[in-house]
Amino acid sequence: MSEVPPEDPGGEGQLRERLEAVLMVVDEPVSVAQLAEAAGADHGTVAAVLSALARDYDGHSGAPRRGFELRELAGGWRIYSRPAHADVVERFVVEGQTARLTQAALETLAVVAYLQPVTRSRVAGIRGVNSDSVMRTLVSRGLAAEAGTDPHTGAVLYETTGYLLEMLGIGSLQELPRLSAHLPGLSELGDLAATDEAFRGSGL
Repeated sequence: MSEVPPEDPGGEGQLRERLEAVLMVVDEPVSVAQLAEAAGADHGTVAAVLSALARDYDGHSGAPRRGFELRELAGGWRIYSRPAHADVVERFVVEGQTARLTQAALETLAVVAYLQPVTRSRVAGIRGVNSDSVMRTLVSRGLAAEAGTDPHTGAVLYETTGYLLEMLGIGSLQELPRLSAHLPGLSELGDLAATDEAFRGSGL
């Protein structure tokens, strides 16, 4: 029997989907209050659904146990892979370093390589889409790394790593191929990014 109060306006199924959608993209435990605000539901209902999800993933509802689990840690909830499969995850992470990058990752890596050090917002302004998750992927693969903060905005700056040079088989960034003549110059790209950030900051 469901523990979710019957007055839940969105329905238990829809609320479960909303919570799972958020939990799949967080990289640190998120509180019930944050999840309730995101899902548009009351705290009690969200807490009940989270507990039900945790039991479902553990196989207590009759369904097969999942390879991941929902834990409540540090005052929040987050999905983790099960410790029992740590060897498989470690092998994938280590061997997956050589896996092919997506088009989005290649685009982001190119922007960082040519304009570094660069902030995520500047990368997003040039690409036209949010690049946060892609940047995290590049950092996790050792292709990009934090390089201090912007003195004006305090935003984290990113640069490419020696591992990228190794993968490309070059000795320095100066050996990167020149951009095609018909593409905007690097200074123009920088101006475009600055204009985009200024526009976003204006609230227009």
